[in-house]
Amino acid sequence: MLSFLAPQTINPPSSQIHLLSSPPKSPFCSFASNPSVPAAATTTNKLIQSLCEKGNLKQALQVLSQEPNPTQRTYELLILSCAHRSSLSDGLRVHRHLSANGFDQDPFLATKLINMYSELGSVEDARKVFDEIRQRTIFVWNAILRALTLAGEGLEVLDLYRRMNRSEIQSDRFTFTFVLKACVSPEGLVELLSKGKEIHAHILRRGFETHVHIMTTLVDMYAKFGRVACAAQVFEEMPVRNVVSWSAMIACYSKNGKPFEALELFQGMMLQKDKSFPNSVTMVSVLQACSSLAALEQGKLLHAYILRNGLDSILPVISSLVSMYGRCGKLEHGQRVFDQMGERDVVLWNSLISIYGIHGFGNKAIQIFQEMIDSGVSPSPVSFVSVLGACSHAGLVEEGKVLFNSMVKEHGMYPTAEHYACMVDLLGRANRLDEAAKVVEEMRIEPGARVWGALLGSCRIHGNVDLAERASRRLFELEPTNAGNYVLLADIYAEAEMWRDVKRVKKLMKSRALQKLPGRCWIEVKRKLHSFMSVDELNPHNEQLDALLFKLAAEMKEKGYVPRTNIVLYNLTEEDKERIVLGHSEKLAVAFGLINSGGGEAIRITKNLRLCEDCHSFTKLISKFAEKEILVRDVNRYHHFQNGVCSCGDYW
Repeated sequence: MLSFLAPQTINPPSSQIHLLSSPPKSPFCSFASNPSVPAAATTTNKLIQSLCEKGNLKQALQVLSQEPNPTQRTYELLILSCAHRSSLSDGLRVHRHLSANGFDQDPFLATKLINMYSELGSVEDARKVFDEIRQRTIFVWNAILRALTLAGEGLEVLDLYRRMNRSEIQSDRFTFTFVLKACVSPEGLVELLSKGKEIHAHILRRGFETHVHIMTTLVDMYAKFGRVACAAQVFEEMPVRNVVSWSAMIACYSKNGKPFEALELFQGMMLQKDKSFPNSVTMVSVLQACSSLAALEQGKLLHAYILRNGLDSILPVISSLVSMYGRCGKLEHGQRVFDQMGERDVVLWNSLISIYGIHGFGNKAIQIFQEMIDSGVSPSPVSFVSVLGACSHAGLVEEGKVLFNSMVKEHGMYPTAEHYACMVDLLGRANRLDEAAKVVEEMRIEPGARVWGALLGSCRIHGNVDLAERASRRLFELEPTNAGNYVLLADIYAEAEMWRDVKRVKKLMKSRALQKLPGRCWIEVKRKLHSFMSVDELNPHNEQLDALLFKLAAEMKEKGYVPRTNIVLYNLTEEDKERIVLGHSEKLAVAFGLINSGGGEAIRITKNLRLCEDCHSFTKLISKFAEKEILVRDVNRYHHFQNGVCSCGDYW
């Protein structure tokens, strides 16, 4: 969300620029208005200013060396020219010159210098300007807060904000915007959320809750910490909203696992009386929500809106559109959108690589990756995550190894934890667990939760108890509140019929107040989204769906279907276990699709967890005997079921 907040929150609006360029009269104001300044000096200043405005910085600096009395305006234009030309050496030269001429304590020029050094990436020089200025106006404070926020120095920004509060300087709306952004700086410290809440209280006490830019940044801050309810409350209480605030809240829902809410809010945005028309950033977030739900028909409507409103030339929108079609099971549509773009950046290429990967077309993903390089576009770290993931889903172990090694050898790019996690997943899925464990041991960086999680997931697939216990110990230390890790270990114990250990893990979860994430599926029928949860007794369609599933299960048993009840984590009778697996959310969604979809229409389902083995075999048989194409996208990949066969080849 920073991409659409930046123009209103990081770069000072035109009103602030006007204030900064029109400071109160002081001894440091332009000498051009002083009758004691010789006319020749005034002429030279005007020449320097004219050269700066025309982009002739080098000539302006040559004339500066001949001018004994440069004005404030002259220095201002020189500083701006140095920033525009990205010349740090010239900026330092101008800084030295103005200091020698007694302008080193001019707050207005100090602000300009700090902004210049920030744009030129020299935060240290910006700090020196701030430390040396004795008369610190709100503009000077805001300039250094902005510079440090852009540099990712969140903790330092918050420390300066505390110092500022102890002084006589009063925060303004720009101050609050910068310090809120500092709370979600790259340090990513969870404890900074409390600082954000503290700043929220300051905003309310100072009466700034009517400022749309501040409140939008507050929504974004809560969203970054995953505090959706807090973000929603701020949004609901905003007296005025613009397209940026609507987009911020839609993105908050979309990026925090609430795609339904994102689509509902988008609908509310479109129906509001005082229209805030969606922009490209809004569309990216809404398309991501459609991707999460595999809401193809909703996505097609958005595509039409994009075309009607001329947003089809904006690369982030097109990248999201390619992803949406691919994640909704329409690879050919995504490819067509990609092919129609003349300009292609690495993000667009990554989107195409990724969608082929999740559908299991590993060789095609590798081919596209090479086409991208051949076209002159350098791969990004995300490119390698996408193509390595594609290799993992297709079982292309050797190809994945070559690509992983090429990161350093050919592209000068050191693997991150995410790349190592991809390699562990690639080897682990292929049942080369010893190699996967060796990758973890030899990592050049500390293995994080993603790496150990990939190893534990592989152990779940292949039933390796010893390695699973080793991985889970580290995960319980790194992510003590992630219930999914405990459930995976319990699954492995249950598969091995180690019921005492299953009970121990469940007891540990209970002591830590953790609950298993319930399985949930979504299906879009006639442009309406329907949601199903495993063993959901409150669903109004239960009676009809249960009857159909019971009938289908009985018929398929006669044709060889054997329920995989070993996935149930309870030591129950076989009949009770069968009842539980028959109530899984994906089976409910399949049954609903069979009842409500048209004859030749494919059933498209999205699941929030990995597709279980029983539902996989059940859906294969359904696709054959019901003569129905069924597409299921789980948390890992796409499964195309047709004529009793799955596109994954039973490898997922």
